Amino acid sequence: MSAKRGDRAAPPRRPGGYVLRFATNDAAKGWEELCRQAPTNTRTAFDAIEVNPCPSPPTSRQHRLKGSLSSDAYTGKTLDQWQYEVTGGGRIWYLVDHEARICWIKYAGTGHPRITD
Repeated sequence: MSAKRGDRAAPPRRPGGYVLRFATNDAAKGWEELCRQAPTNTRTAFDAIEVNPCPSPPTSRQHRLKGSLSSDAYTGKTLDQWQYEVTGGGRIWYLVDHEARICWIKYAGTGHPRITD
């Protein structure tokens, strides 16, 4: 989908960085809510994921999910699934495609994903 008048402008990819894309419409809506409620933290998360989506060692805010949530299929590939803790409850879950240098945002929201309940 092309950008249109009134849309927020997304920054271009940093040299060597990853592109962040939404895997679902719900992730896009949740992202907008995170941006409204915690703009500084969401920008920090965006920058961290764009530059280093899989830090080694993982940080207290950015780590791979565990168990059955550690990977998922998307675009015909099985990809590692990571989480960034934006706020105490706010989360971003994303799939990392190293080959294409894309992080697919699968969940973004101000609360814990229900699947973890």
